[in-house]
Amino acid sequence: MGEIEAKLEKMGLSLFSPFKFPKPNRRGCTRIGSMIYLSGHGVLGLAIPGMRLHGKLGADLTTEEGYAIARVCAVKILSTLKQEVGDLDRIAQIVRLFGMVNAAPDYHHMPAVIDGASDLFYELFGPERGCHARTAIGVATLPHGSAVEINGESLVAD
Repeated sequence: MGEIEAKLEKMGLSLFSPFKFPKPNRRGCTRIGSMIYLSGHGVLGLAIPGMRLHGKLGADLTTEEGYAIARVCAVKILSTLKQEVGDLDRIAQIVRLFGMVNAAPDYHHMPAVIDGASDLFYELFGPERGCHARTAIGVATLPHGSAVEINGESLVAD
């Protein structure tokens, strides 16, 4: 077990089985050279006891619940990265995240929700490798009523 996975374990978190896409026309990530482009990662297929994963922030869910859901999305991203590179310690940089929040019309706290993912990457990879560029937007809906979906890019060490 590498350093990043050991940190995850100390946080009480563990990787998921990577999501299996329903059609062969897409996958969790695409790698071109040392850059990994990540598909949107949401909560589809997950059931976490005591945690609501679907609904609108600002109507059905609180900002704190959204933050926790964004952390789950980040762990799903890590699961995809592990499948792609074999060892999360090979991730040289979390480059960019694009976070989408299923938001009620008057909800304006999307950055605080996506901080759930940003904070996790920063905690795991540190300020040099974990600090990243980011966008956090509100959308009218997400697939299957998911509360949060995140995509992005990572750089892997060769």
